[in-house]
Amino acid sequence: MMNSLPVEQAVGKVLCHDMTRIVPGECKGPAFRKGHIVREEDIPALLEIGKEHIYVLSLEPGQLHEDEAAVRIAEAAAGPGITLSPPVEGRVNFIADPGLLTVNVQALNRINAIEEIALATLHTGQQITDSRPVAGTRVVPLVVDETKIQQVEDICVQSGPVVQVKPFARLRVGVVTTGSEVYHGRIEDKFGPVVRRKFERLGSTVMGQSLTSDDPGMTRDAIEAFIAQGAEMVVVTGGMSVDPDDQTPASIRATGAEVVTYGSPTFPGVMFMLAYKGDIPIVGLPGCVMYYRASIFDLVVPRLLAGERLTRKDITELGHGGFCAGCDTCRYPICPFGK
Repeated sequence: MMNSLPVEQAVGKVLCHDMTRIVPGECKGPAFRKGHIVREEDIPALLEIGKEHIYVLSLEPGQLHEDEAAVRIAEAAAGPGITLSPPVEGRVNFIADPGLLTVNVQALNRINAIEEIALATLHTGQQITDSRPVAGTRVVPLVVDETKIQQVEDICVQSGPVVQVKPFARLRVGVVTTGSEVYHGRIEDKFGPVVRRKFERLGSTVMGQSLTSDDPGMTRDAIEAFIAQGAEMVVVTGGMSVDPDDQTPASIRATGAEVVTYGSPTFPGVMFMLAYKGDIPIVGLPGCVMYYRASIFDLVVPRLLAGERLTRKDITELGHGGFCAGCDTCRYPICPFGK
């Protein structure tokens, strides 16, 4: 209910509109925002801008102010790896720690189906390398029925965290670079430094790099040697195409690893391979990873580092959004690629 009250009697009440402060030649702007809850110390400032009477809201039983509502939604929806901002003009932001952003999209849709509730997120599956906002929530009106917030809380209890960040494991990674031209020193290896930088940015360490010729047995032995040395992931670069002398897929199969996929519906990244030797992922990377800022590496490897064991279905689902637009200036991950 909206009432006009003397400013001295308005402590604890909710402002119905912005209060503007004007200083000629200096500034003009809101001294108090709509939704602000009047405090004792606000009275002199309100009188100074000419507000002896103000319009305020009186909350009825079962009603919540927008700030309280947003805080309750955020606290219910946020999971590990998320810090919440204070409410500002009715909105609370979700700040993510580094890791893999994971959104329960089904639960998110159920929440937003509740009238007057708004919870927006970035796309799920994004790698977060620096702390940043990834979601925000608020209610539409200044005052909302508490039953709607309780519905949100019930959904979150049923579904678990709606927005969370899975931390990246810090793995020891072995890199095997195939190709007789590199092995014999005819050309310089350009793949290894790229892969090393990518893993370092995600918090993992390349424990070593082995160069092998096009001999499948040599490549197989190099993969197995890294596993014997304690590698927690092995990446094989080069030789991933269908040319007769590209033997990397055969080398990976020769280790006895379980092949999840050879091929991915992503451009760039079609000639990608994923296999598991027990719990250890073996990743065959096509040459595009060397040249493109965003590729199949960025869609799959962060998920592996977050502890997900991927299936062929996970790979095939990358087709929707798996076509890179080839923008003149790459802004990945703020783009549709892989979403």
